[in-house]
Order: sequence, then structure tokens, then C-alpha cells
Amino acid sequence: MEHMPALRPSAPAPDADELRCWTLATFGELRGLRASLRETIESHSVEIDDLFDKMAVVATELATNALRHGLPPTEVRLLRAGDHLILDVADHDLGTLPEFDEDRPLGAGGLGLQLTKTFAIDVGWYATNATKHVWASFPG
Repeated sequence: MEHMPALRPSAPAPDADELRCWTLATFGELRGLRASLRETIESHSVEIDDLFDKMAVVATELATNALRHGLPPTEVRLLRAGDHLILDVADHDLGTLPEFDEDRPLGAGGLGLQLTKTFAIDVGWYATNATKHVWASFPG
């Protein structure tokens, strides 16, 4: 199987404002993340339903990847930069790059980054001294 880097290294808008931050330690916290994400998006965007559906899938997939493959804690931040909402998901594993497997059959898992690239208008990743981040931008 060939693994290819899925994302270009780049930070999201440096002038983005943080609207909310969630810290996750277990998969059981994903449901609460989705509910809280919906409330936060509703208070910062007019078009909620389609936007929330896409962002909820991406937030869940990226957080699941971070919980499964990264080092805790996982942090999910919702940012606003101009007319865009950005999900930024971080973990503390600096030793691995975000990758997706183009040859993985449907139903075999591992489609989180592919779904993210489908639903978001822009996707990237970056690292700080302590964390690795994958982000996705949405019109909002």
C-alpha cells in the first residue's frame, strides 16, 4: 500500500479569532463536541444546517484521528477568519505526518482526511514546538 501526504503544510489564517476550544481525552467525548459545536456555529453563522453537517463530520473525523493516532490531549478549536470558519484539531505527536491511504477500500476505515478534503474548501496542517495541527476551512 502506498501512503501519500494528504495535506500541504500551512497554517490557517494567522489573524483568526478563537470562538471555542474543546479538549478531548476519550472517544466518548465526541458526542458532546458535536452538540457544543452546533451551538457555537448557530451563534456565529446564518446558514447552519448544511454547514453544521459538514463541519460535524470533519470535526468528528479529525478528532477521532487525533485520539487514535496522536498523543493526548486532543484539542479542537473553532476559529473565525473573515467570512470563514476553521476547525483546527491538534495532538501532541510530532513524529508522524497526517497521511491518507488512497488505496484503502471503502468500509475499511481511514477515510477521515478524504472526507475532510471533500467537505472543506481548504485543508492543511502545521506543527508548533509541542503540537501537530490539521485544519479545515468552511464558508461561514
